[in-house]
Amino acid sequence: MVSINYSSREVCCKIVYYGPGLSGKTTNLQYVHAKVPQTTRGKLISLATEADRTLYFDFLPINIGSINGFTAKFQLYTVPGQVYYNATRKLVLRGVDGIVFVADSQTDKMDENIESLSNLEDNLAEYGYNIGDIPIVLQYNKRDLPNVLRIEQLNAQLNKRGWPHFEASATIGNGVFDTLKMIIKLVLDKAKNSSSTRMRQSQAAGTAPHAAPACVAGDTATAGADGGHGHASAGQSGKVPVEFSGSESGRIALQSELVAHSTGRVAIPDPSAYRPYPGSEAAAPQRKATTPAPIVQAQTAAEPEPAVAPDLSHRMSEESPREKVVPQMAPPLRRRAEPKKRGFFKRLFGIK
Repeated sequence: MVSINYSSREVCCKIVYYGPGLSGKTTNLQYVHAKVPQTTRGKLISLATEADRTLYFDFLPINIGSINGFTAKFQLYTVPGQVYYNATRKLVLRGVDGIVFVADSQTDKMDENIESLSNLEDNLAEYGYNIGDIPIVLQYNKRDLPNVLRIEQLNAQLNKRGWPHFEASATIGNGVFDTLKMIIKLVLDKAKNSSSTRMRQSQAAGTAPHAAPACVAGDTATAGADGGHGHASAGQSGKVPVEFSGSESGRIALQSELVAHSTGRVAIPDPSAYRPYPGSEAAAPQRKATTPAPIVQAQTAAEPEPAVAPDLSHRMSEESPREKVVPQMAPPLRRRAEPKKRGFFKRLFGIK
């Protein structure tokens, strides 16, 4: 699947070159790497044995410029053609966006081409991919060699689904870039169509009209013009029916509460606890004011005094005699006349 990075505004696509061994997959990538400008290509990574056969994969990221404000990058992979490296083939096919099937045009290689194409379909099915939904381009390579099959014979055996096909000779570069441009076009067209489909689905889901809540719709529809008598009924929707009878201002206040309840911001009030505003037509009758009983009487009725109180005066006098004394003003004290004392010198000299 095409990977889109909105922060860096990049679109990254994965293209895998698939086919039998020694069909020219690595040669395609080597030619592309040699002819693409250095500023628009990455480093070619190739793992090969002494026999110059790819064991794992070749990786060549290519930047082809900007598309609708996004930088498009393509990662080109190849798989090992040997049958005993099938686990590596499946690993490289994970997350593939487009496939270039490189077939060997020689007569004695047709069985290998059919076996490799069948292996491609099986590996895609293990990932849940349908071979008919993935962009695929056929490249009939080695057309410069003798003893090659005609294009009609190759299409009859390999191209039963009508995929685009090209004649190529990877060693000299014939048909290499034609194949690459076609697979890039198919991958981008599929990504564009899928994104437009998702956008239409999201717009259709976002512009769907929202139905009014049952309680609000019922209250608005049944509100009469007779001065404020309205009725909001839930019917079969399971809502609690709310009846209202009162002035216009009271009806508007109750309707606002119902709207707030439908949006989940406030709980609907209990209908039994609702009272109309004073002065309305259905005002409740006034209750008669009753004077509460005195507190002393309530206490007397709750705790009655005993008939005969015990005489505890003698016990109180023995235990605390001062408690009976009533404080009174003390009488003024009368001072007795005392003789005046003689002075110091008179006592010293004995003068009276």
